[in-house]
Amino acid sequence: MKPLLIYPLAALAEIGGCFAFWAWLKLDRSPLWLAPGVVCLIAFAWLLTLVPSDAAGRAFAAYGGVYICASLVWMALVEKTTPDRWDVLGGLVCIVGAGIILFGPRA
Repeated sequence: MKPLLIYPLAALAEIGGCFAFWAWLKLDRSPLWLAPGVVCLIAFAWLLTLVPSDAAGRAFAAYGGVYICASLVWMALVEKTTPDRWDVLGGLVCIVGAGIILFGPRA
């Protein structure tokens, strides 16, 4: 799988898993939310192992930018909170940084 497919899927899995815990602890939802949350977090970790990289840290660092942008999309679509200009600018900076890490020429 290509990183451009893996990273968004990993972000969805991580955010979904973390949101399940958030919902249980902060939104007073049932502890049953934890079961799919744990499955999502396992899927997230597995997906990151599919990234073709010679260093885990590089794969994780590049993923960070994608995660930040995906979190802003989650906030807009799921939580119905519109990102402000600073959210958008920060997300753009992060995704550019992720692209540099992921696609930068290596010796």
